[in-house]
Amino acid sequence: MRSFLFVLGFLAGLSGAVAQPRENRGAAMGEFDFYVLSLSWSATWCELTGARRGARQCEPGRNPGFVVHGLWPQYERGYPAFCGPDGRNPSRAAMNRAETVLPDQGLARHQWRKHGSCSGLPPEAYFDATAAARTRVKVPEKLIAPRENTRLAPLDIERAFADVNPGLRADMMSVTCDRGMLEEIRICFTKDLRGFRSCEQVDRDSCRAREITVPSAR
Repeated sequence: MRSFLFVLGFLAGLSGAVAQPRENRGAAMGEFDFYVLSLSWSATWCELTGARRGARQCEPGRNPGFVVHGLWPQYERGYPAFCGPDGRNPSRAAMNRAETVLPDQGLARHQWRKHGSCSGLPPEAYFDATAAARTRVKVPEKLIAPRENTRLAPLDIERAFADVNPGLRADMMSVTCDRGMLEEIRICFTKDLRGFRSCEQVDRDSCRAREITVPSAR
């Protein structure tokens, strides 16, 4: 029995040695395969987290549908994070740009440190790139600012986005959920942000629930 457990431990050690971690901290700046634009469903985040924090985003009338969570450099397997020496706080000019794209400064600073520092771009250019990616994605009309809670299948949400964004397919995005509610849609872009592209690992992370709740905008 002891020898059997030893063999299992040895094989597990070999497996761990060759497995690639999903997060590659301190990776080289600018070396990645594609981008993911993450759009967060604001009402879900506010219900589960933001309202307790007193987030401005969650104040009445400020809780829209999708908001930008971030623009993330990705590998085909895994992603770089906290890259190089340029993880310092963005300049005032960069933060002014970020405020037009992301819902608050705290999120903007975190996104820059964790993801933007891996893009190979300076902070202001990274937030410009985030804005450019966002303008390339059209939100389906039924998901712009629904006034009532609805139930939808994750696949139907993907189809709705594909219908209004030429060139976008289900294997180029994922819908995530949290506690039975719509959390995010993540859309994969080419590294030059000129078009959508397939992304197997991102697509595999899609929510597996048959239906999820889409909380109303507030």
